[in-house]
Amino acid sequence: MSNQKLERIKRADFIKLLTDRLKAAAGGANAPIKDLYDYAPNRLAKQLHPDVQFLKVKEIIEHTPDMKSFLLAPDKTKGTETLAWFSAGQYIVIALNIDGKAVCRPYSIASSPRDTLQNELRITVKRVEGGIASSFLLDNWQPGTEVIASAPLGDFTFEPLRDAKTVVGVAGGSGITPFRAFARAIAQGDEDFSLVLLYGSRTKADAVFSDEFAALAKENQKIKLVNVLSEEKKRGCETGFITAKLIKKYAPKGEDYSIFLCGPQAMYDFVDKEIATLGLRRKFVRHELFGEYFHPERNADYPGDASKTFRVTVRMAGTERTIDCPADTSLLRAMEQNGIFAPSDCRSGRCGWCHSQLLSGDVYVPETVDGRRMADKLYGYIHPCCSFPLSDVVIDVPAMPHS
Repeated sequence: MSNQKLERIKRADFIKLLTDRLKAAAGGANAPIKDLYDYAPNRLAKQLHPDVQFLKVKEIIEHTPDMKSFLLAPDKTKGTETLAWFSAGQYIVIALNIDGKAVCRPYSIASSPRDTLQNELRITVKRVEGGIASSFLLDNWQPGTEVIASAPLGDFTFEPLRDAKTVVGVAGGSGITPFRAFARAIAQGDEDFSLVLLYGSRTKADAVFSDEFAALAKENQKIKLVNVLSEEKKRGCETGFITAKLIKKYAPKGEDYSIFLCGPQAMYDFVDKEIATLGLRRKFVRHELFGEYFHPERNADYPGDASKTFRVTVRMAGTERTIDCPADTSLLRAMEQNGIFAPSDCRSGRCGWCHSQLLSGDVYVPETVDGRRMADKLYGYIHPCCSFPLSDVVIDVPAMPHS
């Protein structure tokens, strides 16, 4: 067959195909195209993973003068019909307006996933010295307060393919909140692992949820609570701090175990050194970190002078502003203190939501909270939430999607 004849056949086939498609299009319905969320799978996906949750404070429980639990429910008047599903150990980001400044803060979810079926989500907040958001919530939130929150986020969750069947939890202060979610999920049959929680507090009175943990432990042998008190001796409690020796005492013998840590930075500074002596594989040690409260001068490799203050030029969406940033303050925190609404979620160097380009200058990023990829380091990208200035710097920050 000649090439010319072959080309005529191809053209004829193409013309027929095009004609058939035009006829099919002409005979189609004239109804408007459906909205994507008219389809059930898309509606379900939006319900499970919303861009934002509009909530209201349903109830407030005071544990101590400086620690409260807030029970949050959907605000149906704003369009949130049900709470988003989550995995035990995750957190939500709360958007706040404090003295005219927009800030975001992550809070671990203290309720279990199954509790959302009752339209109840709990966060527990402890006052942090110098903490703007924690003080605002504790002093201002009342029943009926409207709350804007993110969908559940974070990877401080149990994963059977990675984690051992027994988790030794190490908690301090309000760091017990994700472990409450774990314990309730275990008791309700939604998580399948054993939890041994070492809970560090100054006194037994400071150990919130202890009675609830004890009740769950009586009903379920997979749950165990060990209160570790640093400032008093109590029957049935350990005294002092959470050390490698104490972890070995309660960890399973002759088998792998994971360690999950959640608490203040001072606890990490101490316990991480203890864990290093246990010889565990890296994948078995998990942290829920909050890098903004890191004090860089406490690290042996910190090369700067924490008493200095530097100038930080922030470029965002075509605007430019220069602010002061003390050397011991993260770039993100300095921006917020100066009314610059920068993107943030985890505030611990992990999620990458505040991913920004360092155009000039030097910063210190603590290794323990440095979640950047190799390419980020190579091409000069940082996470402002855990980056501290070593000189005057210029950074290019992405604008918030809704700003």
